[in-house]
Amino acid sequence: MSLVEPRSQQATTRHAMSTRATTQRNAEQHLVPHFTTGNAWNNQSLGVIERGDGCYVYDAEDNEYLDGLAGLFCTNLGHGRTDLTAAASEQMNRLAFYPTWGWANPPAAEAAQMIADRAPGDLSEVFFVNSGSEAMESALKFARNYHVARGDDSRYKVISREWSYHGSTLGALSVTGVPTLREIFQPMLWQGTRHVRNTYRDTSAELASARAVEDMIEAEGPETVAAVVAEPVQNGRGGLVPPDGYWKELRRICDRHGVLLIADEVICAFGRFGHWFASERFGAEPDIVTFAKGVTSAYQPLGGMVVRRPLVETVWDSPMGTFLHGSTFGGHPVATAVAVATIRAMEHEGILDHVLANEAGFRARLDAQFDHHRCIKEIRGAGYFYAIELMADRDTATELDDHQRAALEGGVLADMVRQAGLLIRADNRGATMLVVSPPLVADSFVLDDLVERLNRVLTMTDMWLVSGATIS
Repeated sequence: MSLVEPRSQQATTRHAMSTRATTQRNAEQHLVPHFTTGNAWNNQSLGVIERGDGCYVYDAEDNEYLDGLAGLFCTNLGHGRTDLTAAASEQMNRLAFYPTWGWANPPAAEAAQMIADRAPGDLSEVFFVNSGSEAMESALKFARNYHVARGDDSRYKVISREWSYHGSTLGALSVTGVPTLREIFQPMLWQGTRHVRNTYRDTSAELASARAVEDMIEAEGPETVAAVVAEPVQNGRGGLVPPDGYWKELRRICDRHGVLLIADEVICAFGRFGHWFASERFGAEPDIVTFAKGVTSAYQPLGGMVVRRPLVETVWDSPMGTFLHGSTFGGHPVATAVAVATIRAMEHEGILDHVLANEAGFRARLDAQFDHHRCIKEIRGAGYFYAIELMADRDTATELDDHQRAALEGGVLADMVRQAGLLIRADNRGATMLVVSPPLVADSFVLDDLVERLNRVLTMTDMWLVSGATIS
């Protein structure tokens, strides 16, 4: 057999290298990245993802990566879905855009009806925007708008939780509880948020995290508090599943003090935990739910909030007569057409049942890694969402030292993940963690592949820690 590459293959290889080089050059010179350091962006190893198929994506050199984070918790139906692209194309040909300022359009109205039908409790009014951050901005502004409509002008404060992430725009960042994201913008942030402990290490017997919410409301004065904001499962600090009774207690607290309860479901909704909305799974009864990401499986930008109708009517019946908020692209016909197609596909393919049926097996696969790797401190999560917290050596109860933590979070873990052909998040919000959240279509074959690649990452981590690696 000849060791010389066939001429056609050589040409293909040269073309791929040229494409990557051109894209990399253009990106480094003109494209400003999101949440990425300059050193990483300007590195020669900068990756270029060109295409996707199912649960896998491929770079310009045709290297395969398992998308173990579903993009960013959003490509729930996987990559390469021609049904979703067809829905977008058909709507573009019919009506590419018209604003929802005083006018409706068919896909926005249909998507609103479909989402309302699947929302928890009596939430029925849908307000569309373009992202999760905008959804949170909308919920915060609505809460204030509602209280003013009722004559409660003094209510403006919001109770949020430590290490929670609710978005990056200034209003959403004000309720976000990640110190490193807030620090430099602190002078610009709205000062009405109060952060309390999250559900980490809480129990159903104590519900100390819920008690902390009520203590803060009472300390601030209930007449000044507009809303409580929480994710059903908190992403920041790593897959924090609430103890039984937590959300019921939040509902009681909010009712007692006249405060609105907002469930941030930007990650949690549309199947990540086996339900249309995770509020249903965890017994939450919110007044407002925010959503984004999975509503279109990320094939179009779309976010929004679902609100109880009596709250909306209170605003409409007030002297102001309107919710004083909006955006150009809210209710975009192409984005909402893709949302309709996504929801139909999820129902037709039984995605919710699929997640619930595979949940135990997925967790068992991850727990088996716990037995094999001393660097695993704890595995938290549910559904198709898990955080793996790391330590130096579980057998000797040795935590990561400052040098190890800084190195792992500063690029060592990310390099290991890439070497394994696995796209998951190396997270540093509150602890050193790996976050795993695959597309919801991932079957047993994909989950086996994911955990096998994860095993490689954890093996490399164990070896790196044993070697006594520190920052040079």
